Amino acid sequence: MKKLLVYLKDYKKETVLAPLFKMLEATFELFVPLVMADIIDVGIAHGDRHYIYMRCLLLVVLGIIGLTCSLTAQYFAAKAAVGFAAGMKSGLYRHIQSLSFSELDTLGASTMITRMTSDANQVQNGVNMVLRLFLRSPFIVFGAMVMAFTIDVKAALIFVVTIPLLCVVVFGIMAISIPLYRKVQAGLDQVLGITRENLTGARVIRAFHKEDSEVERFDESNNQLTAMQNYVGRISALMNPITYVIINLATVVLIYVGALQVDAGNLTQGNVVALVNYMSQILVELIKLANLIVTVTKAAACANRIQSVFDMQPSMDKGGAAGEAAQSTKTERRSDVGTGEAREQAHTAETANRSDTAAVRFSHVSLCYHSGGEAALEDIDFAAERGQTIGIIGGTGSGKSSVVNMIPRFYDASEGSVLVDGKDVRDYSVRELREKIGVVLQKAVLFQGTIRDNLKWGKEDAADEELWEALTLSQAADFVKEKDGQLDAKIEQGGKNLSGGQRQRLTIARALVKKPEILILDDSASALDYATDAKLRSAIKGMDGNTTVFIVSQRTASIMHADRILVLDDGRLAGVGTHEQLLAQCEVYREIYESQFKKETAEDSREKLN
Repeated sequence: MKKLLVYLKDYKKETVLAPLFKMLEATFELFVPLVMADIIDVGIAHGDRHYIYMRCLLLVVLGIIGLTCSLTAQYFAAKAAVGFAAGMKSGLYRHIQSLSFSELDTLGASTMITRMTSDANQVQNGVNMVLRLFLRSPFIVFGAMVMAFTIDVKAALIFVVTIPLLCVVVFGIMAISIPLYRKVQAGLDQVLGITRENLTGARVIRAFHKEDSEVERFDESNNQLTAMQNYVGRISALMNPITYVIINLATVVLIYVGALQVDAGNLTQGNVVALVNYMSQILVELIKLANLIVTVTKAAACANRIQSVFDMQPSMDKGGAAGEAAQSTKTERRSDVGTGEAREQAHTAETANRSDTAAVRFSHVSLCYHSGGEAALEDIDFAAERGQTIGIIGGTGSGKSSVVNMIPRFYDASEGSVLVDGKDVRDYSVRELREKIGVVLQKAVLFQGTIRDNLKWGKEDAADEELWEALTLSQAADFVKEKDGQLDAKIEQGGKNLSGGQRQRLTIARALVKKPEILILDDSASALDYATDAKLRSAIKGMDGNTTVFIVSQRTASIMHADRILVLDDGRLAGVGTHEQLLAQCEVYREIYESQFKKETAEDSREKLN
């Protein structure tokens, strides 16, 4: 929580003025019982109406001044709290954007959404309440006790006993409820996760008629959350009745002692009324303080959850010297776990013999997504020359996407190194590296706006001619021309007003606009028919420039004309070569090919090769 207070640094004036004006309001409020005592002891006792009117006018003035101070304090507190929350959300969003895919996978989307919205709002309310009441309520409580001592010491001793008892109750309940509120927020994460999952997969749920089971799963999590909220709510609810009991017992004792003092001539009736008013003020302020404690408790729990995201540091460095140090560490680790000096020398010789024209080179790369987890890729070693088209194929879960995700450095190699233009990707800055690369991911994601807005993600200053060129290459120009507004046609959030094939073609066009040196198509034509897919591949192959293209696909038809094909099987390279070479030499590739084409056609193809 303390680390988040840095976002209040731009609101120092507001954080001082808000409690200051609340203290002024409280000071004027403490004078009210004394004025009431004067009205009773002087005005009413002597029947002096003028005195009563003047004192009533004084009460009105105190009320107006108090109201003005209160409104001013509310303004400054709200300004500071809203500004603090805006800065914190902005900082949190920037920090999340800096995290690598590994951290994002660990956190999960539902947790990040909860912390950006619900948790941030709770912290904002906590800051607002603290600025308004954190000093005011204790000031009124202890100020009332001091004022009671100015009236009568014996009666004031009741305040001395009452206030510590109330503090024990308030802070004891707070100590119990803070950990429970953390569990409540964690339960909220789970419910939100199930809700998001069900909304995302609504069609799948209905297709398999799983509505009832999903409702049951949601109800189970929701009931657990409700039970936790009820439990912590019951504990927090004890605060008000216990404080009421203590205050009312103290009031009874105060009236009894005050009556004895009045009979003894040591106190006036007005003084007793003033003491009772001070006790009532303590009651009101402690109720406010109790509600403040509940709010601050929730805010503290939410702030700790937000801080845990800030504390999560990106596992990837930004390049430069840090990248060199990381590479040195990786090299030492590979040398330690390998076959020693002989393997290192062989690796060095092999690297030296390779062509310097390689656009991308994987040098004995292994990848683990999580520390201590099973390797997703093992000993991947190949080179892609400039201008080549590299096809990547394999069964589900074989590591195809993992390979291409390491080129733009979405994930870092656990062992070995990935080189782009002869330089380790960890030695590039992230911006410099990704300026060279255009990526079309498996899931076609478009953003709300126009077609033009989405295409310009690749190049902000792209002219319309460049956009149409990219659309033509991606086979999207025809359907864009048919839309009202063409490039200015509206796209709904996620591209919901487009078909799957249209979304895929627009995402390909978005990557082509920037004219990347390396183009990665990660199963990005799965929704296209074979004819459109073939036209797309032909257009990309005929592009101007010397672009190195990586095509990840489940279809052999999509990659069979590639210059080289990588066949992956359970995270390892099962074969590397052309379509004809792999049909003759790689059993895994042959099985995939024969499963998609008639066996007779495959046999004829092999006979021609022989």
